[in-house]
Amino acid sequence: MTLTAPAASTLEPLGPSFGAEVHGLDLAAIDDGQVAALRQALVAHKVLFFPGQDLTDDEQVEFGRRLGQLTAAHPVAAPLDAAHPEVYSIDSADPDFSFSDVWHTDVTFMEHPPLASILRAVELPPTGGDTSWADSQLAYESLSAPVQRLVDSLDAVHDGNREWGHHLKHGRRGQGNEWDGKTVTELTPVVHPVVRVHPESGRKGLFVNPGFTSHIVGVSEAESRGILDLLYAHLTKPENTVRHRWHVGDLGVWDNRSTLHYANRDYTAQRVMRRITLAGDRPWGPAR
Repeated sequence: MTLTAPAASTLEPLGPSFGAEVHGLDLAAIDDGQVAALRQALVAHKVLFFPGQDLTDDEQVEFGRRLGQLTAAHPVAAPLDAAHPEVYSIDSADPDFSFSDVWHTDVTFMEHPPLASILRAVELPPTGGDTSWADSQLAYESLSAPVQRLVDSLDAVHDGNREWGHHLKHGRRGQGNEWDGKTVTELTPVVHPVVRVHPESGRKGLFVNPGFTSHIVGVSEAESRGILDLLYAHLTKPENTVRHRWHVGDLGVWDNRSTLHYANRDYTAQRVMRRITLAGDRPWGPAR
């Protein structure tokens, strides 16, 4: 796939249906046609990597604004600084650093999770610190038909308190950031469909994750755990995943409506990443 001129930019798929690297494109100087092409490529490939961009914080924010409406840095975590309320600094040296070494989709514990996330590598350890992504649509489509019919009919609870409740209450003294037009003062669990229909492509994907999904609605605890364990094992099969080895200056963009990701905690030196997110809609599932 060739992106819009004038840049001689090409998209190199990393697999038959998931993940791609974009070469020869300067994200600090893209035109409207290239933005539209990137949005289409994101829906199709789900994860896009842009090696060696070396953007500043301001340039990352501006690029995000070209792609969509930015959210606050995070519903709970403090932003980078007052000048960058959209930027979430993920710094392993921060005493409040929350490890992401569990498969998750960003901020599914809110009614309107982000459409996409944009992550930039700022400081990296000599080795380690890779990130992996799982394709939730490929995972759903490779389930057997009886299991598809089962999960099409289910809803699940997503709860941010396990990861962020203590920090909101004590670290932020009960006041988080503005999300969906309201200041976050508590994390009320939300219900989302287990199978999400992508609003642009119409494809079905599994919309559960070990980081924030607490249980399946309307079944016993044992049944819920059995169903979720089955789905998690299937989601993270190697054929449903891609892995990126970061270099300083790399930028990755992924569609939160169709992916999960996992950041390896296999390093001892400092690792600093900067993330922004695009506002999304309320997940909806198949007709029942």
